[in-house]
Amino acid sequence: MTAVAAVRSLIAYVVILAYIAVAAPLALFCGVVLKWKTGMWLLGHTGARMALALAGIRYRVSGQENVPGTAVVFCSNHESNVDPPVLFEVLHRRLHVLYKAELHKFPIMGTVFDIGGFVPIERTDRESAMRSIAIGAESLKAGNSFLIFPEGTRSRTGDLLPFKKGGFIMAIEAQVPVVPVAISGGRAAMRKGSPIVRPVHVSVRIGRPVPTQGLTLDDRDTLIVQVREEVRKLLHEGSVWT
Repeated sequence: MTAVAAVRSLIAYVVILAYIAVAAPLALFCGVVLKWKTGMWLLGHTGARMALALAGIRYRVSGQENVPGTAVVFCSNHESNVDPPVLFEVLHRRLHVLYKAELHKFPIMGTVFDIGGFVPIERTDRESAMRSIAIGAESLKAGNSFLIFPEGTRSRTGDLLPFKKGGFIMAIEAQVPVVPVAISGGRAAMRKGSPIVRPVHVSVRIGRPVPTQGLTLDDRDTLIVQVREEVRKLLHEGSVWT
């Protein structure tokens, strides 16, 4: 089984790297020359679906009826490298992401993220982080939904880590709801230190929106506690696979 997974992983890596080499310049052309951001999202979703299919990652989602038709901040736990592509696929067709600034250093990726409206956040530089939060809040006000991983890094045990404040400040400043999301099952896909991706079933549960209308920045800690508890409850509801 390990040998099969290793071969499958190798094929997936080669195909996806080849796809990125072609799709990234196309995405830049769509965004910069054609001003056609929909094309960028189509390329992104095609790549995400291809990567998940090649790696044998299957997923099911429940609670999509809880997603309002307005801009929101999706707040998810984070336990594996397969979480971002799965959530990119299931949460919103034009999902924006508040992501760690380190990823901005990868060739082309940072430029594509910038043009697509993703927002990098430098957690070790408070002034820079606040500028990023302000940019994200303005994007939310313009109608764009964001995904945040408030734990800041992957949980190695599945237990929720403390939530960081940036994404919640962004939601309060834009006065948009925070939608709790729980994703589970992906941690078994990649063992620590191993590049092999094993086929797994991933479950995504989407909770009811937590409103921020009327809240101020003084309420951010209370909001964090409330949303974290909702994510915890969703995680303990179990898998949507039967």
